[in-house]
Amino acid sequence: MAKNATLTWDGKSYDLPVVVGTENETGIDISRLRAESGLITLDDGYGNTGSCTSEITYIDGENGILRYRGIPIEILAEHSTFVEVAYLLNFGELPTADQLVELKERLTKHQNIHENLKHTFEGFPAHAPPMAILSAMINAVGCFQPEVTQPEVDEHFLDSAARLISKVRTIAAASYTKSIGQPMVYPRFDLAYTANFLHMMFSRPNLPYDPDPDVVRALDQIFILHADHEQNCSTATVRMVASSKANLYASIASGVCALWGPLHGGANQAVIEMLSHIRDSGETLESYVAKVKDRKSGVRLMGFGHRVYKNFDPRAKILKSAADKVFKKLGIADPLLDMALRLEEIALKDEYFVERKLYPNVDFYSGIIMRAIGIPAEMFTVLFAIGRMPGWIAQWREVHLNPKARIYRPRQIYTGPQKRDYVTLENRG
Repeated sequence: MAKNATLTWDGKSYDLPVVVGTENETGIDISRLRAESGLITLDDGYGNTGSCTSEITYIDGENGILRYRGIPIEILAEHSTFVEVAYLLNFGELPTADQLVELKERLTKHQNIHENLKHTFEGFPAHAPPMAILSAMINAVGCFQPEVTQPEVDEHFLDSAARLISKVRTIAAASYTKSIGQPMVYPRFDLAYTANFLHMMFSRPNLPYDPDPDVVRALDQIFILHADHEQNCSTATVRMVASSKANLYASIASGVCALWGPLHGGANQAVIEMLSHIRDSGETLESYVAKVKDRKSGVRLMGFGHRVYKNFDPRAKILKSAADKVFKKLGIADPLLDMALRLEEIALKDEYFVERKLYPNVDFYSGIIMRAIGIPAEMFTVLFAIGRMPGWIAQWREVHLNPKARIYRPRQIYTGPQKRDYVTLENRG
């Protein structure tokens, strides 16, 4: 039986349909509200606004639940791979053996970038931000696929998705080697997705890099855990741009730009910067934590707590285990990593953080894992973008396949001056 909510305003009542999702999430459909009443809703920052219905990702922040297409993230992180998850997000089901082979073959086929694009790389200064290079190069790659991506044709869409997912790691690694004055490293045809990325990052002409299986697995899990996360800032941006019927490359490049913001994709980098600040200042961790607990100090503990998860971030539990394994395997002596582990111990035992459920989140552990692997902090957000690529592509496709889709056009409440006259230049004070 259909349900309605009733809004009463200025002596009139308006019935608004209630929409219930498959996990009993409930929302009020206000799409006809302005037409019928002249009213709009105001939700600064969209914190309580559902911008769409989606079949891709489910989050229950209160209970620490994250599922891709209905499958719990814990199961995927333990048993699946990033490539499998990419297929799942975009096609709704885990791939069969033949479908997985086909996707891997397409990833291998498209892993090189066009030789002409090497000249585009040369145009960037050595100190160019890697995210600037990534967003620009994604649009440039699109120029080499002039035919329109057909989201409704599985084979055509699979090829386009594989092209982007594969090339993004090549672009990312090349942006890093350029920044340190090294030549671009070509991908190998015998390595799987994540191992190949590490090869392109760390191999040198006179010194090949042989990826450690535990390191590869930890980074693959980071990619899996970042593959999609509902309607966050960058995903909502991709959908906004996609609603204008912009092509796949332009839409994804917009997502990269949104992710670039330090309040979104830079959180794991902020963890390392915080630890570096504490080390360089000579302050003790205990003193720093005391400042965090003093609201007047304005000091924040980066990598703890989450806007969505009001309990433990389910992704953090997985990466904590991966971090322990990587640290033990590599045996790295790094003061910052030691500080991170001590900070984790202090916070997990402190009633202030326990009562407020300010537990280490995915950014805390992903940051210290990537540092242990040898990835510089300025590349952290780029790796976030590599992981998020399948989710962005799936969200783009969902917009394009929606028969009722129309261009996104939020409203506003105007608070500027009322109508006034134009003052000529000679009469302006």
